Amino acid sequence: MPVDIPKDLITELASAERVVVLTGAGVSAESGVPTFREAHTGLWSQYDPRELATPQAFARNPRLVWEWYEWRRSLIQNAKPNRAHYALVDLEQALPTFLLVTQNIDGLHWLAGSRDMIELHGNIARTKCFEEGHAVTWWAETDEIPPRCPYCGGPLRPDVVWFGEGISEQSLRTATDAAAACDLFVCIGTSAVVHPASQLPLIAKRMGARVIEINTEQTAISVMADWSILGKSGEILPHLVREVGFPTTAIDGAAQ
Repeated sequence: MPVDIPKDLITELASAERVVVLTGAGVSAESGVPTFREAHTGLWSQYDPRELATPQAFARNPRLVWEWYEWRRSLIQNAKPNRAHYALVDLEQALPTFLLVTQNIDGLHWLAGSRDMIELHGNIARTKCFEEGHAVTWWAETDEIPPRCPYCGGPLRPDVVWFGEGISEQSLRTATDAAAACDLFVCIGTSAVVHPASQLPLIAKRMGARVIEINTEQTAISVMADWSILGKSGEILPHLVREVGFPTTAIDGAAQ
């Protein structure tokens, strides 16, 4: 299917000095990663996901919550970055100032090679202590579920942001400052309705940035975006990078 990229958008991206990109579940869906609610199949279909992804749920039944996240990890572990992920790596390499802010917790951006990045909602592959919040990379292998923190003995939990928890103040401040200072803000595969990520394109627009949306359907961002392109990000982003004339090292490497 041909991708129609507006000429003025190509010109805008080619001359951009400071770009911020916000990605959501739509990017990961093209790699076969199930959405938050799609992960509730089989045994887990009887549970309300919002009742599992909370500190209170973990305190009540840590084994249940840990095992649900183990199930979700199993759904993600075979997923690989798609061409949208690699196109963003090429944009990062080509642009003077670039920041990727993702709502996704699957780690695919990192696996593709993105480094100037904020994982706003954490990363499901990482683990931290429920009691003290510090990162944990190893623990004693026992039959206990969840395992125990090797430092304080508290239960371990996935390093993701649960309902009712705040996002890291430093991460949010960095993302907000970048949005306020950018001259181009790109929303990809996100409906941008989850706070506080939903505020980032609005902040950028208010401060004078142009806004691009790439999504398979119209969203709340569509009405305020300068360009809203409907389609799959894995098709649109690589085409956009090529049209601008940026190097496509990551995209071409992914195709091999």
